[in-house]
Amino acid sequence: MLGYDRARRWFAVALAGLAGYVDAVGYLSANGYFVSFMSGNTTRLGVALGTDPTRAWPPTLLIAGFVSGVTGGALIAHRAGRYSKPAVVALVTALLLCAATARMQGAPIAMLAALVIAMGAVNNTFQRGGEVAIGITYMTGALVRIGQSLAHRLCGQPDPSWRSWASLWSGLLAGAVLGANLQDRQPMGCLWIAVAWSAVMIVVALNLPAES
Repeated sequence: MLGYDRARRWFAVALAGLAGYVDAVGYLSANGYFVSFMSGNTTRLGVALGTDPTRAWPPTLLIAGFVSGVTGGALIAHRAGRYSKPAVVALVTALLLCAATARMQGAPIAMLAALVIAMGAVNNTFQRGGEVAIGITYMTGALVRIGQSLAHRLCGQPDPSWRSWASLWSGLLAGAVLGANLQDRQPMGCLWIAVAWSAVMIVVALNLPAES
């Protein structure tokens, strides 16, 4: 986060909010499985394998879908060059549109497939040297950075970096709260809001100032 200007940091927070929103909708739609939090799905896979292997297929398919989304997003980012951010977000928007359409047509498996692929792809939005620079859908690293920053302060070494990471984490949390609320109240309409949100992010990505 600290290696980016203010506009890109806020863009990352907005995308984290979108990821939290989509993950909450997916979680409530998939009986406690995640479409962006693969650590949770990996734990559920391990529990299933250790207790009842017949229940291992949902987390296995979700993890595979997420990895395929990361792969597809990375290919798009590579081919798009300097337009990698809007290109990746455009892919995410298209997948969210597929998910919203699948829900309207009563196809929950197709909906979850599109959601998990989208959440894998979105992690390619911020890359440096071919590596993910900011993980949009997973916050363990952000919380570790916050804890390290606070430890530095306690040792008398001012470290303001926790604010940026806390903003990213807060974005995901706020998005999850909103997603859960709207999934509960507007289940057939909440994914269309995600589509609109993601479409706005394409416009934001296209208008980000040139990187120095």
